[in-house]
Amino acid sequence: MKKKKNNVWQKRAIKDLLFLYLVIAVAFAFQNLTPIKPPPPPYETQEAILAWNPAFELLRPEPEEKMDFAEDISDLAKKVAITFDDGPHPVYTEPILDGLKERGVKATFFITGDHAEQYPDIVKRMYEEGHLIGNHTYSHIQLTKYNLAEFAEELLLTSQIIAEITGAETLFVRPPYGLWDIRLETDLNMFPVMWTVDPRDWARSNVSGIVNDVVKKVKPNDIILLHDEYESTQNASLIIIDQLLEAGYEFVTVEEILLP
Repeated sequence: MKKKKNNVWQKRAIKDLLFLYLVIAVAFAFQNLTPIKPPPPPYETQEAILAWNPAFELLRPEPEEKMDFAEDISDLAKKVAITFDDGPHPVYTEPILDGLKERGVKATFFITGDHAEQYPDIVKRMYEEGHLIGNHTYSHIQLTKYNLAEFAEELLLTSQIIAEITGAETLFVRPPYGLWDIRLETDLNMFPVMWTVDPRDWARSNVSGIVNDVVKKVKPNDIILLHDEYESTQNASLIIIDQLLEAGYEFVTVEEILLP
């Protein structure tokens, strides 16, 4: 009977020791763990993501001294590009050209091949007066995953039409609706030009609203998107130019923004 009680005690002692060893092992493991930082929110910059990932810690550049925008903006070249899509228009483009000429301002016109064929004299005037002419496809076609070949054909045709009128090669493209396929850059040697300020002039006729949207949002090196097929845009564009000139901006064509 006594021997049986000793066996029970021994089994309990072994269980207690095993449990104690387990507690010690777990405590030791936790002591050597380092807390894992959660990844940054999706709106953080790429630099923040690299900084969070320990594997990239050695590649992280030294932090640069931040520029005081209010103090240093005067030291920047206050350049801005104003661009016009969908023309040339038989009524509204030439008054815009008249206004640009009076002010000594250069603009960029992304024209369709269809309109260029109809109004070649306006295209020729754009070129002769020093404006940059870009490609906006032949029929304002929207690029999809099914029509890449057709889209490319329209770009080539439009560039050919522009070359026949001006004798110049067209390198820059404003893809309709901002839809682009990077393969076209190498296949056609054409480069897309998007925009940074869009007052949606095609959707409204309120001149002051268009002007205010641009003037309040614009900053150096912005590209303004307008459409020279509306009377409201014709009027608003010249007011925008006047106000930005008064604010010290210099108007340039898009290649001076993209290829400084």
